[in-house]
Amino acid sequence: MKKMLTWAGVLAVAALAFAETKADQVETLVYKGKTIAIKYSSPAVNGRVGKLFGKDGTIGQDDHYPVWRAGANAATVLHTDIDLNIGGLNVPKGDYSLFVDLANTEKWELIINKQTGQSGLAYDAKQDLGRVKMTMSKPAKTVEQLKYTLSESGGKIKLELAWENHVASVMCTPK
Repeated sequence: MKKMLTWAGVLAVAALAFAETKADQVETLVYKGKTIAIKYSSPAVNGRVGKLFGKDGTIGQDDHYPVWRAGANAATVLHTDIDLNIGGLNVPKGDYSLFVDLANTEKWELIINKQTGQSGLAYDAKQDLGRVKMTMSKPAKTVEQLKYTLSESGGKIKLELAWENHVASVMCTPK
C-alpha cells in the first residue's frame, strides 16, 4: 500500500509538471523558400504573475541568472537556412541556442549562442555569437504560456517572445 501511494504521488507530481510546460513547440517561418524555426518548451505562468522575473523571482533562482534559457527544459533552439542580421548582429545560417539576459527586467538582451544540444541550464558565455537589445512592450493581457512568433513584413522578420506581462522582440534582416 505504501509503495502504491508513493507511485501515485510521483505520478501526480509528473502530471503537474507536464501541465505547466508544453514541450517541443516549434514556430516556423518560410521566407523565400528558406526555413527559419524556433524550437522551445513553453512554461506556464500558473498563478505566478509578478513572481517570475527579477533577482527574487522564480527565474532568479536559476544558477545562471540573470541569463535565462528563454523557455523550459532544454535550451531554446534557433534554426535558420539563411544568413540573418538579428538586431545588428550577423548570424550565419545554422543552428543556435537562444538565451535572454534579464539583468534589467525591463530591457532584455537576446543572446545567440553557438552551442546547441545542451540543457537549458548549461549556459556557456564563451560560446556566445553575440547579444542584441530587444524592444520591450506589454501584452493586452497576461500571456499564460510562453510563446514565440516569427512574422514577415516588408522584407524583414520580427522575432518575438511573449510571457507573463512581457513582450520582447527584435528585427531580423535576411542577407
